[in-house]
Amino acid sequence: MTLKRNNPGINLSTYKQENSWRDFQSGYIIKKKKKASFSKFIKTTAGLSIILGLISAVFIIKFLLFNNQETLQKIDSDKKPSVSESQIEKQNYLSKKQLNNIISKTNFISTDKNIFFVDTPEESYKITSSIDVDLQGFLLSKMAKLKTLTRGKPQRIAIVVMQADTGKIIAMTGFDLDDQDANPCLASNYPAASIFKIVTASAAVESLNYNPGTQLYFNGNKYTLYKRQLKDVKNRYTYKISFSSAFAESINPVFGKIGKNYLGQAKLESFANAFGFNKSVNMELPFMSGNFKTNDEKYHLAELGCGFNHDTTISPIFGAMIASAVVNSGNMMLPGIIEHVTDSDGTIIYKNQTTKHLAAIKPHTAETMVQLMQKTISKGTAKKTFRGASKDKILSKLIIGGKTGSLYNREHSVKYDWFTGFGKDKKTKEIIALSVVVGHRKYIGTRAPSYAKMILKQHFK
Repeated sequence: MTLKRNNPGINLSTYKQENSWRDFQSGYIIKKKKKASFSKFIKTTAGLSIILGLISAVFIIKFLLFNNQETLQKIDSDKKPSVSESQIEKQNYLSKKQLNNIISKTNFISTDKNIFFVDTPEESYKITSSIDVDLQGFLLSKMAKLKTLTRGKPQRIAIVVMQADTGKIIAMTGFDLDDQDANPCLASNYPAASIFKIVTASAAVESLNYNPGTQLYFNGNKYTLYKRQLKDVKNRYTYKISFSSAFAESINPVFGKIGKNYLGQAKLESFANAFGFNKSVNMELPFMSGNFKTNDEKYHLAELGCGFNHDTTISPIFGAMIASAVVNSGNMMLPGIIEHVTDSDGTIIYKNQTTKHLAAIKPHTAETMVQLMQKTISKGTAKKTFRGASKDKILSKLIIGGKTGSLYNREHSVKYDWFTGFGKDKKTKEIIALSVVVGHRKYIGTRAPSYAKMILKQHFK
């Protein structure tokens, strides 16, 4: 039998006859499977190698980028001091006392700018203030017009507007005909008059548990204060009035009785101190808050309680602080007019921080006082000025509260006319506190509540 050469891959000379075709075929299949398995292994290994290579490349790139960024930061830090290590440390370099010396001759009340440049032998400073140039400019135009009047020109006028929740002063202007260089907004010799009723009313709410509806009684005229009016009597001539109405209408006999008969010397002193009377306020432009002193004379306690005296005095800026405490849940913020100061290199060396000056009254007391001050606007002594506010396109969007007051000076030559209050946007919740005092001469010109109304409309428009 002759074998055909039908498979060139087989060496017939070495193929043994005892090996069957089945054995040959089985071996061939096994070799083929081994070869396929090896090929699959090679492909899998190559795929894993590629993936591991890509991962390694990513890590190498990140490592190089990180080192490069760190190097660049180091180079940059060599050129310019870092904020955390240089500027923050240097912010503490300039104290408020030093800043006061630098800005002592800066005329904040007569300019509508909010950035000032001051040069000293040691350094050149750029001072950025919190003044709202639009509102300040508006008020300056009013002051300029006042100075041209021959009739109705005030002897003194001071206006302060501040953010109630931060203490930042956004407007401050005025003038004093006796001292053209003075800042009348910082002077603390204005008689407080009925503005002190805010303190007395707050004491009555906290100490006597008064609420807006508490019923009170008085005899005689609303705005007089005779000793006979301080007796706790009820007869056919006695008037009954709610606590909120007595505050809104500024009824002297009611608050005289509260001061003398129900609070007494210790409580009046305690709440005056709580509001910050008799204190120097450490602002960039330091000032005295106001003066409040008591004695053992019973009638004097009545005069203090209603503000009908010349001994209790306040500064206009402190008047704004009192109003801010009421509308800011009892918290009185430390006022400030400087945002920050930079040196000639542009480094910040002073930055104002929002700081609570003191907690004057409890939040519940503040809520009640807001109601009382709102009633002054709607039904009290400022009703005439704010008539129609509910229909005004700007004022109708605000919660407005205030307290008025008026009193002649000791010489009876100047009648001081006050408005201290607040305006709060119902939608945005922005709150400003403001204080206006006008020292009228022989002829009464524009009254303080009218300026307050102008300010609210101008600022919130």
